[in-house]
This record gives sequence, C-alpha cells and structure tokens, in this order.
Amino acid sequence: MDNGEKEWISNLRGRKENKQVYMPLVFSLVLAFGVLLGYMVNSVTTGKTSIIASSGYDKIQEVLRHIQWKYVDTVNTARLTDMTIDQMLSNLDPHSVYIPAREMAETNEQLEGNFEGIGIEFFIVQDTITVVNAIPGGPAESLGIRAGDRIVKINDTIVAGIKIKETDVKKKLRGPSRTQVKVSILRAAESKPIDYVITRGKIPLISVDAGYMIDSRTGYIRVSNFSATTANEFREKLNILRDAGMQHLILDLRGNPGGYLQAATEMVDELLDDGKLIVYTTGKATPRTEYKSHRAGLFEDGKVCVLIDQWSASASEIMAGAIQDWDRGIVVGRNSFGKGLVQEQFRLRDGSGLRLTVSRYYTPSGRCIQRDYKNGKDNYYEQINERYFSDEFPLSDTLPASDTVTYKTLLKGRKVYGGGGIHPDVFVPVDTTAPAVYLRKIRSYIPEFVYKETSLHPDMLKGYTSVADFASRFTVSDGTLNEFYRYATGRGLNKDDKKFTALSDKIKLYIKAHIAKQLWRMDGYYYIANTDDEVIRAALKQF
Repeated sequence: MDNGEKEWISNLRGRKENKQVYMPLVFSLVLAFGVLLGYMVNSVTTGKTSIIASSGYDKIQEVLRHIQWKYVDTVNTARLTDMTIDQMLSNLDPHSVYIPAREMAETNEQLEGNFEGIGIEFFIVQDTITVVNAIPGGPAESLGIRAGDRIVKINDTIVAGIKIKETDVKKKLRGPSRTQVKVSILRAAESKPIDYVITRGKIPLISVDAGYMIDSRTGYIRVSNFSATTANEFREKLNILRDAGMQHLILDLRGNPGGYLQAATEMVDELLDDGKLIVYTTGKATPRTEYKSHRAGLFEDGKVCVLIDQWSASASEIMAGAIQDWDRGIVVGRNSFGKGLVQEQFRLRDGSGLRLTVSRYYTPSGRCIQRDYKNGKDNYYEQINERYFSDEFPLSDTLPASDTVTYKTLLKGRKVYGGGGIHPDVFVPVDTTAPAVYLRKIRSYIPEFVYKETSLHPDMLKGYTSVADFASRFTVSDGTLNEFYRYATGRGLNKDDKKFTALSDKIKLYIKAHIAKQLWRMDGYYYIANTDDEVIRAALKQF
C-alpha cells in the first residue's frame, strides 16, 4: 500500500479520542443542540443563513449553564459542544462531518489548491528537516534554497535533533503572505550554516501529479485529488501530450479521494462530445441538477483507459462512471470506494465548519454507487481494508447481493453495476503474496533513505538531460542496495535475506524512482515506477 494512501480517511472518520469521559453529557445535549445548529449554520457556497424556527427557549444554553455552574468537575464546554456535534452527525452518514476551526485552514487548502508559506517540500531525515524540493516559483526557490538543504533553525530556534513533528514544521514555516520567517540551512560542501530571511507567499498545491508519454502513442496522466485548479492543470497536460502525439490516454485516479464536483465535470467535458450527461444530483432539499458536456473537448476521439482502486472515491467515481456509461473508454483496476453522497460545506460563526450531505449523485445510466452504511461508520471503513486483502471479481455472480443492481451502458448496452462503487471492466487483483506484502513494507523506508543519500551525495543527481536519459543510464549499484538494507533493518524492517534478495530488482527500481523524483518531481517518479505496475500493463493491453 503506498504511503499516505489512507490519510484522507482520517478527517472523515471523526475524532473519537477522549469521548468516553463525557458521553452521558453528550447524549443529553444531542437533541437540543440541533436547534442551535440550525441557527448557526451559514452556507459558504450560497451565502444564505439557515434558521430553524424557535419558540425562544434555548435548551442547550440552559443545559450548558447548569453544567458550568453545578457539575462536580470543571468541564471544557467548547470541547463538549464539539463532541456533541460529532456524535449527532455520526447518526447520519459517514461523510457528514464537523470540522473544528483549528482544522479548517488545512482542510480548505487541499480544495482551493494553494496555501501560504515558503514553498518547500520536506522530509524529516534522522531528526533533521531536509528539503526534498523547492516549489518552482515559490519564495524559497527564488532565494536559492534547493533539494538536500537541511533546516537546523527556524527564527533562531534549533529544530534539528529535537524529534520535531511534521505538523510542527508546517506551523513554523507557514503563515500569511508577506510575513517573514528566518531559517538557517546546512548544505553539503558548506562549512557553516547559511541564513535566509524568506517572505512567505501563496504556494500552489499541484493536484495533477504527473503527465508524460509512456510510448510514442500513449499518454499517462495521474490526478491525486480534485481541487479548484485541477481542471486547468489537466488541460495543460492534455495539450502537452497531444502535441507529443498522444492517441491513447491512461488516466490514473487510483488513491484519489475526490474533491470538487465541478473539477470532475470539467475534466470529463474534455473527453466527451457535446450534450452528454456527465452526472446528476438530487436530494430532499435540492432539486435534480444535471451536469452535461457543453463544449469541444481537447481529447474527444482518442482511446481512454481510467485506472481506479478501492481508494478512488467521489469525484473520481464520477469521472470513471461517465467514461464507462458512455462507452467512452475502459475502466481498469479494482472496485472503487463507493461514495455517492454529495456534501455542502457550511461555515459556522466560530470559524468551524459543517460538511453536510445534501444530495446523492447518479451516473449517466442512473447508477448511485454509494455503499451501504447502515452498520455504522466503523464497519463502513473497515470494509475497505477487508476488500484490500481479499479477492474481488467484477462478475455479477460473485458480487454481494446489495451490489447486483444491473444497468446498461448508453451506447453499447454493456452490463454495469450500481451500489458498492464503480466496478472495473478489467479487474486486476492486489498481490497479497508474502513477497508482495514484504515489498510494500520495504518501500516505506525508501524515500527517507534516498533523501539522505542525495543530500549527502548531490553529485549523483548531475549530468542527466531528461528523465528518459536518466532512465537509460542511471543504475542502482549492489552496494547502494546493501546499504539500504542495513538502513531499513536498522529503522525497524524485519530482516529476511531470502525475500530481500528475491525482490532486489524491484527494490532497485523504486530507489531509482525516488532519485528521479529529486530531479523531475512526480513526473520522474512515475516515469520509472510505472514500469513495474501490473494495472498499467493491463491498461496498455486494452490499446
């Protein structure tokens, strides 16, 4: 399983810690709090305030006053209120969530496609903040900060060797545009630290990770999430690959948790001809809304293959479903997550947020692919883990009864399924053999090892004119491989000489991919790593 594959789930699953202490109080507040919540909610997207009729009697405030004045112990009523909201929403659906004010900024960064800071990607290597990449056009790059630099002080405070956490680094380096932060950097071949005063700015978050030609006719684009900037990023990649001669497109949505619906519909519009339904939504308080292709797309004629897996959700499923329903292309991989609920985000008066399910979305053939969640949120998410390590099949007679509602594609009349996610046309199971599981554990140690090696030996990154040149000439030596093995086992990897030796070629490939990432970012990584990808091999066969 790739690093970070599940990180997006944590925000949706809610915050369970320390809830048991106040649960009797929580349940007493749930019903009453609904009245107050209706008054507080203020829609970000519509600008309208929803007010629930009240007789003037504010029960929740009365209960809180009694708790504050009379309860046997001192209680943090703000935290109690947050817990009450969490408990209330947990009885609705798994995707209606409360976002505390302290988390709103980071939550919105991913959707808006930017943040404010100095513009570096970093990794904590041996308890030292190591720059992986200075984001092009950002403040750090403009001052000459580069990959391999090690940050030892921030605002004259030592940050190396103190077991600093990634979240603390972000807090120290990020901040409003036009504010300044001082960093001290150690650089290979320099005897003394270099001091920089960096003026923070707005930094783009790239959501289209990679786009390159696999061969003379086949282009590859990987999309990590759907933000406000994703559609434009996608168009830029399409134009570049079309100019390079692309006739076939592999669109990789594996691990993509979704995001803005509009980003997905705009991207599908580039692949479908005019007037075709892409998706429609409807709910109790929201009338049916249809999204159709309406302009000449950049790639309406070439062949398309969409890659999905169990972590492809929401907007990813909208794209895959539209391509599948219109017989525009083939879907390859594993069953998608199964999220067919649409959330609207409301900003509350204290700066916190409510992400509330307001409708369901349906693919062009009429499918709602939302998985069943009647057994609770924990079971809902645990199903994904169970699917990951079990065999799945795209055939109707092997699907659970709840997932056997059949539909027909709109042009060729092929059988497709509603419920339980998007079922691929070509299924590629996950490899759960012992060597494959061991390789996934090994891969988690590679990034840190590579960042350490490239920062200590920057010359290994020099002399390559392109990623293709690097792919053909660079080799990972047996000495480097053995050094990595010592490093990984020293960091906690279970020692297994036989398995490690059997996997040596694959391990070398992923070390090489991470080195390529230092030079060409994610384009370099996927250019190398994808040569050992079973799902991509299956996709190429479709062309």
